[in-house]
Amino acid sequence: MKIDGPIAVLANPAAGRGRHRDVLPAVLAHLRATGHAVEPLAATSPGEALAACHTAVAGGAGALIAVGGDGTVHLALQALAGTGVPLGIVPAGTGNDFAVAAGFTDDPHRALVTLTAAIPAGGTATLDLARLTAGDGTTRWFGGVLAAGFDAIVNERGNRMSWPRGPIRYDLAIMVELARLRARHYRIVLDGEVQERDAVLVAVANAGSYGGGMRISPAADPADGVLDLTVVRPISRTTLVRVKPRIYAGTHVTHPAVDTYRATRIELAAEGIVGYADGERVAPLPVTVECVPGALRVLTAG
Repeated sequence: MKIDGPIAVLANPAAGRGRHRDVLPAVLAHLRATGHAVEPLAATSPGEALAACHTAVAGGAGALIAVGGDGTVHLALQALAGTGVPLGIVPAGTGNDFAVAAGFTDDPHRALVTLTAAIPAGGTATLDLARLTAGDGTTRWFGGVLAAGFDAIVNERGNRMSWPRGPIRYDLAIMVELARLRARHYRIVLDGEVQERDAVLVAVANAGSYGGGMRISPAADPADGVLDLTVVRPISRTTLVRVKPRIYAGTHVTHPAVDTYRATRIELAAEGIVGYADGERVAPLPVTVECVPGALRVLTAG
């Protein structure tokens, strides 16, 4: 696929707590060396970034490069889904889970090598995306994981806290929510099959990991046309603390309290849960999530 049109670049200088601020100049220089016009997108807020992505795609961008973490990529997906305009990722965030799943690794310099090889060759591949429809009818796309249980509750708690600043805020949020841990009642519909059950953790995955390498659904593949659902049954605080570290290896799925499923359409309903997709706050439950095969085109050197 020939890459026509300018290369748009969306960058989040605060991604990864700013530790990759030096990456953007190198990205722009390498992309310009491919012979394409390069257009950095100006934005000072997520809303402006989203609008800039939509404008760039509608204006004929040949590709969109996201420089940042999963949150930056999540914004880009809203403009790219279903358009055929390819995405490139230079991972520079705290969590780069979708970059890894999409084949860009979690190293910004190696990803840049992939991009500068892919653009002149026109190398692309297609991946699935998940399309979430909220109770009010609005839609949102995500590439990685929708957290809709304990992890979502922790995110919601952490985002409400003004102190302390930095990652320790979420450590404190985990401690607070562990003390308040209780199972929630869910209505789960998998391709039309209804389950009524209690759970402490529920996650819908298009790609297998979130939170910087937590393999919540280790079998998930963003090119297989289905979604993976992971459900943790009611367990004690002590058991949750013991099981949670196993998520990094993906071995938690062998625990007797963990159930996994696959479906193309998943409906989730529960009281008091706000879903987080790709680490971003998206919508309160109920939501419907559908796998859309081939909705995203990505740059690839392979």
